[in-house]
Amino acid sequence: MAKVTFFRGEQIPLEMHKVRIVQKLNLPPVEERLRHITEAGNNTFLLQNRDVFMDMLTDSGVNAMSDNQLSAMMQADDSYAGSETFNRLEAKLREIFGMEYFLPAHQGRACENILATAFVKSGDVVPMNFHFTTTKSHITRMGGRVEELVIQEGLNPVSSHPFKGNFDVSRLDALIQEVGPEHIPFVRLEAGTNLIGGQPFSLQNAREVCALCRRYGIKTVLDASLLQDNLYFIKQREAECRDMSIREITLALAELMDIIYFSARKLGFARGGGICIRDEAVCLSLKEYIPLYEGFLTYGGMSVREMEAIAVGLEETMDEDIISQGPIFIEYMVDELVKRGIPVITPAGGLGCHLNAMEFVPHIPQSEYPAGALAAAMYLAGGVRGMERGTLSEQREPDGSERFAEMELLRLAMPRRVFTLSQVKYAIDRIDWLYQNRALIGGLKFVEEPAVLRFFFGRLAPTSPWQEKLAAQFRADFGDSL
Repeated sequence: MAKVTFFRGEQIPLEMHKVRIVQKLNLPPVEERLRHITEAGNNTFLLQNRDVFMDMLTDSGVNAMSDNQLSAMMQADDSYAGSETFNRLEAKLREIFGMEYFLPAHQGRACENILATAFVKSGDVVPMNFHFTTTKSHITRMGGRVEELVIQEGLNPVSSHPFKGNFDVSRLDALIQEVGPEHIPFVRLEAGTNLIGGQPFSLQNAREVCALCRRYGIKTVLDASLLQDNLYFIKQREAECRDMSIREITLALAELMDIIYFSARKLGFARGGGICIRDEAVCLSLKEYIPLYEGFLTYGGMSVREMEAIAVGLEETMDEDIISQGPIFIEYMVDELVKRGIPVITPAGGLGCHLNAMEFVPHIPQSEYPAGALAAAMYLAGGVRGMERGTLSEQREPDGSERFAEMELLRLAMPRRVFTLSQVKYAIDRIDWLYQNRALIGGLKFVEEPAVLRFFFGRLAPTSPWQEKLAAQFRADFGDSL
């Protein structure tokens, strides 16, 4: 069960670990924060970490490692080929997922590149519950297109639906009949739909999707990067799974799939990734791309020390006490914001807390990137770095017109085993202040716009001098307080 305790009547999350190594943080005053966000082109990706107090940009590659992971790194086998480190990682993945074959890659998007290169051809359609930015880019690069088939409830910001990441199975069936199974190289299920609030799918929904795909002879691919949160939610929210262990749920889900790929920057508390494959022929069709794009077959572009850490981290992912901390911290944050009337995605999902920018700053049109503007304002308000997940994260249509996102979210990620409860409360307080002063927040416009993945390194400017006004209001309310 999720671990919580009560303190003077308040229900709070309880960390099931102790801190033994610390890293000093810096909280610049508001005037410096204004200068830093301006120099970064109002893109939180371009902020320097030394200028950030709480880095809630992502949970990718920034999770805290355990003592067992750090000690395992010291036994790494540096052999270029035939490494015992690879053998240990392969054996752990075979144990957890029950798949015979494993191809290493340096991170999740490298896996996406290999799968798209091997399977997607011009005119193909790849259905998924919801897209991720790099996944979509790799598929469109090969001439394919993505069809998002998440249930309607998944796009409802305020809901009590426990599995908003579920596939709409009837729409999937209709799409297969419309385009033909020969034009669908695979169906992708994302465990913990990143762009709509880290919302999970149920084990039952996965069964229905995979049964349909088997009927048509279509491969099923699981993006397991955010799997640990999805496993936790399945156990907590799906009645038939409450008495199952995390390990049993993992195997039950994996047995449905033909291919599982993951970013170990998320799954496994380390850095790396790979592709697990059930069928030998499919493995052989992918194998040649590993030396071509990644590295030899026993390291795939990863450090062997990271591979040792991944093997231990995957075992730790089977422990509910370990994987529960992210979701219960996120739930605490979401609940506190709901109490204050602040628009946030519900129910609380995995990965992080997601502010609903469309409701937070409804006066900013989507053409002026409300979620991006809110991300810049959040940094101004407290030195907290979040990530825009909205129109800025989309790519323009072929004719150059803007593709407006279904949702405009500011994601405040919750890296595992990193933040204390007092830091989470600080972020809640600064969000509250920002919401009280939301009328001061204005829009953004591009001044440097890359053609692909523009949210990573594009630069923007405010459409009015709203940031100076917001900083002045902060100084008036907090004085010399940071």
